[in-house]
Amino acid sequence: MVLLPATQLARQHVRDGVATIKTEKSGGKVEVALPILAVLQATLDAGPSGDLTFIAGANGRPLTKESFGNEFAAAARTAGVPKSAHGVRKIAATRSANASATGSDLRMDGGTMASHYTRKADRKRLATAATHLLANDAGTSIPAPYLPVRENEEKG
Repeated sequence: MVLLPATQLARQHVRDGVATIKTEKSGGKVEVALPILAVLQATLDAGPSGDLTFIAGANGRPLTKESFGNEFAAAARTAGVPKSAHGVRKIAATRSANASATGSDLRMDGGTMASHYTRKADRKRLATAATHLLANDAGTSIPAPYLPVRENEEKG
């Protein structure tokens, strides 16, 4: 969910397990903290990565965001997943929203479309909560029928 080109993220941005960067879309005005999860740290440790940035081309040099996007799409197609690098951000935001992250939580990670990702998760969460209220004998003004609703009709 980092808006700075991910291709520019490097070791110098990480302190105490948190990467801190200024986002590209904000013109460098918004600083974002991105905790490095254990799975990401293990991936970075396993490498390969470039000397200047975590993401590098075959020659070890940093990629432009456009080159990275093209290489990511090609690798995804090869893997049978016709998706883009943006899909990684989208799934991260969706998973966070489904795990109860709020729009504010997602914006703290640099997301500008936080409500887009939280709307569906919020609807599901609210519907589940409302249904549980009814299921827990909270009462309703409509009593359940005690007689069969439809009689079996024999066709002759």
